[in-house]
Amino acid sequence: MSDSLLDHVESHSVAVGKRRLPGTLNVPLKASGLVIFAHGSGSSRNSPRNIEVAEALNGLGLATLLFDLLEPAEEVLNNRARVFDIELLASRVVDAVRWSQRQPALNGLPLGLFGASTGAAAALVAASQLKDRVAAVVSRGGRPDLAGKALPNVRAPTLLIVGGHDHSVVQLNERALSEMRCEKALEIIPGATHVFPEPGAMKHVTRLAAQWFIRHLHSSGGQTDAVRQS
Repeated sequence: MSDSLLDHVESHSVAVGKRRLPGTLNVPLKASGLVIFAHGSGSSRNSPRNIEVAEALNGLGLATLLFDLLEPAEEVLNNRARVFDIELLASRVVDAVRWSQRQPALNGLPLGLFGASTGAAAALVAASQLKDRVAAVVSRGGRPDLAGKALPNVRAPTLLIVGGHDHSVVQLNERALSEMRCEKALEIIPGATHVFPEPGAMKHVTRLAAQWFIRHLHSSGGQTDAVRQS
């Protein structure tokens, strides 16, 4: 993406409790919304798939924040439990949202959350806690089932995107979808597997995510309508 289309691109230390985790903030000129990314286990803010989605959103006028949910020491083999500690990961997404509200360029922007793999569960738990503060959620190859009892409490319109050949995850997403009471949709991409490496698969994911965020972050009544349908 051309730097001329961005107001600024910054590396930040995102405050999460007493910790500061590295993140990358891209803010287009006259940004009309913000999407915060929650990556999955074994990934980071440098995920090429999440970066691809973020750059597409930047091109549509949405700011993006990609940040590491865990410190390197928390991801080592003898501490792998933290990678699947959804409550911990969700608390850091909530903290990142609060951090973003203290940034002059971001405060007041409609907010979306984009989660991948276990990060999708963290995003949904965070959305259930933040309530109307979150205007939309998108899950890519996610494990929304790991959000557990938080699922019925999510108010934000939620899109679940799954690869058609990711059979077990498709079933988990279908089950999670049935437990949600907000505006919701499940998109299954034919022929795609878990991380969407197939030709054109990530472009399909990016297009669906962009449409969902633009629809709900740019709609002044989108969140209210979602609550009424719950």
